Amino acid sequence: MTVELGKQAPDFTLQASNGENVSLSDFKGKNVVLYFYPKDMTPGCTTEACDFRDNHKSFEELDAVILGVSPDPVDRHEKFIDKHDLPFLLLADEDHKVAEDFDVWKLKKKFR
Repeated sequence: MTVELGKQAPDFTLQASNGENVSLSDFKGKNVVLYFYPKDMTPGCTTEACDFRDNHKSFEELDAVILGVSPDPVDRHEKFIDKHDLPFLLLADEDHKVAEDFDVWKLKKKFR
């Protein structure tokens, strides 16, 4: 399934870096920035997370919540958050089902 612009995103529940189960529907009425990334602690993913961190205040002013989703387990998310002082939740999609539901889980291809 591909989520279309302007359509309501499908609800899901995942374990969050705060140890709680979090559902997308928990944020009904708020703007949600839902971003998917492949792995904690990698250079590109760290740059992306730190950019969200550095602009977190601007997102809050827009009543927006940032949620990062990757297949890493919660304990790895906690280390990533601690190391980079991330002020938002990271969600553990260990079986990448949610990423598949949003059609963002893709086979990695080598660049030529």
